[in-house]
Amino acid sequence: VDRAVAEAKASKNYNPKNTELAFFGGSFTAINREYMLELLTAGYKYVKSGDVCGIRISTRPDAVNSEMLDILKQHGVTAIELGAQSMDDEVLLHNRRGHTAEDVVKASALIKEAGFSLGLQMMTGLYTDTDEKAIKTAEKIIQIHPDTVRIYPTVVLEHTRLSALYRSGEYSPETLDSAVSLCGKLLGMFRKADIKVIRLGLHSIDEESFVAGPWHPAFGELCESAEYLILILTELEKKPKGKYTVYVNKTEISKAVGNGKCNILKMKE
Repeated sequence: VDRAVAEAKASKNYNPKNTELAFFGGSFTAINREYMLELLTAGYKYVKSGDVCGIRISTRPDAVNSEMLDILKQHGVTAIELGAQSMDDEVLLHNRRGHTAEDVVKASALIKEAGFSLGLQMMTGLYTDTDEKAIKTAEKIIQIHPDTVRIYPTVVLEHTRLSALYRSGEYSPETLDSAVSLCGKLLGMFRKADIKVIRLGLHSIDEESFVAGPWHPAFGELCESAEYLILILTELEKKPKGKYTVYVNKTEISKAVGNGKCNILKMKE
């Protein structure tokens, strides 16, 4: 924790007003209680000193209760992200998530009532999932109205049950195009509902353990391009045939044009 803060403070972009400490990569409130408290204590001193503006954690929806929220609040935690993944109980069951959609709803309500910033993480392309189910998941997340959302398309990794299902032909991962198209729609839905999407796709993967699925280093930008295409075509469909000029913020032109001018090519089609 000390090393992470020292590294952040050495960065030229460091600003204590928007720098958080984050405990990710596991269900933070489900790890050994003593170890969790050691990490929180190590981090809290930087909240008190003003070196960071708060602590962000990620955890499971069924590992949240009022007692746990009190502990987190006392140690400077300001934001809690829940791995919802899907709001379809069949999908959760088939993927052995160990919690229900109702657990997400209840935990989200507790987190919001306690005054934390709420983040929800969803996945697309899970085993037995469909685009329709993913859109319904997004609609249910919008009803909860978290402050932030992360969207991760499912990738298949070695030595997992999913890799066995993939190799047996029982599971087909999304293609990159289908994942981008779906996530572009989801991005538009969340934006319209005034919910900030803070991540699209995995940060990085261990190439040796990657088996299949829609991984791309610039997945987020591909989705933003897909969202632009939907916006532009939706507007054009309202108008009579003719020539039109599309105006875009100059910082967003590459997204509107698309990777390899894909949006221009699709509009020509």
